[in-house]
Amino acid sequence: MPDFTGGGIHGLPSETRSIGDTCFDQRIHDLVRDYGCNSSSNWIQEMIVTALKIGHDGLGEADLKLFNRSLRELRYSARVFSKYTDRQKVVVFGSARTPADAPEALAAEEFGRKMREKGYMIITGGGDGIMGAAQRGAGRENSFGLNIRLPFEQHANAIIDGDPKLINFNYFFTRKLNFVKETHAVALFPGGFGTMDEGFEVLTLMQTGKARILPMVFVDQPEGTYWKAFFAFLEKHLCGHGLVSPDDFHLFRLFTNVDDAVAEILQFYKNYVSYRWVRKQLVLRLQQALTSKALSELNHEFADLLVSGAIVAAGPLPEEMNQPEIAHLPRLVLTPHRHNLGRLRLLIDAINRAPTAG
Repeated sequence: MPDFTGGGIHGLPSETRSIGDTCFDQRIHDLVRDYGCNSSSNWIQEMIVTALKIGHDGLGEADLKLFNRSLRELRYSARVFSKYTDRQKVVVFGSARTPADAPEALAAEEFGRKMREKGYMIITGGGDGIMGAAQRGAGRENSFGLNIRLPFEQHANAIIDGDPKLINFNYFFTRKLNFVKETHAVALFPGGFGTMDEGFEVLTLMQTGKARILPMVFVDQPEGTYWKAFFAFLEKHLCGHGLVSPDDFHLFRLFTNVDDAVAEILQFYKNYVSYRWVRKQLVLRLQQALTSKALSELNHEFADLLVSGAIVAAGPLPEEMNQPEIAHLPRLVLTPHRHNLGRLRLLIDAINRAPTAG
């Protein structure tokens, strides 16, 4: 599974923690070995050590239930998604209360159908309204539903109800982690508090570098004012007061046409594949290498993005050898500033427009 943090997870140290007792450490090691956890056994050992230390801390039952249920939900959802790692996916956020015949719902259904035609799967919250509409367009076999247990309103829509790809979550935070972890793009249609919460979550993670940059589209009807008013608020009160940077607005785009929103997502992956931070260096993986002239032009246009050195063509760095399946891809390596990721999004756009050597 790709690292949704763009290298943060891969960069974590892999030393197994100790319980503080050599005898117990050996018992944990033997338990993991005897149970057949041969893959990444050090991380399994560390989780056992953490669980034992939690028990030794004497925490209350509420904390223990929270930790246990969260881990169970993350394990189950990872198993479901693991069967579809070869498929690109797009998350669709929007209101569960939107009528099926509303213009926004019809647009969401069209969006789901057109993304499915381009080979994408759809991930929604599994409810009705915008979510159900997008899944009608994508079809049951191309849909995931990440449902949340609520005392009211939320239930699985007819498209995804009973499907193995419907996952029920008790906690919003485990559900939202899966939205970001498993997707390659995000589409927002008009919605309520939940839609706003999910949208700001993605924006915050991309802006702070805690999640990889991916295409994020806000979709409204041609004469709609929902997202236009939202954008006006952001520009006047957030950007106008210096609370966000003007470059942060490059992290998302507004569209009043489904075809344009679909084209934006497809264009993002025209040549660009993924990136990974290796300490201070950023490695951009591409489908095809760029021409030397195109590389020179990128260095000129994005000189302000660089801390030092230049954007150079390269092969995989030694730290990337744990991803042999993409070792053949050409790379660009640079040492950029990490405080302006909106400019990094523009660099990816420029790469996708640049002529290739292939």
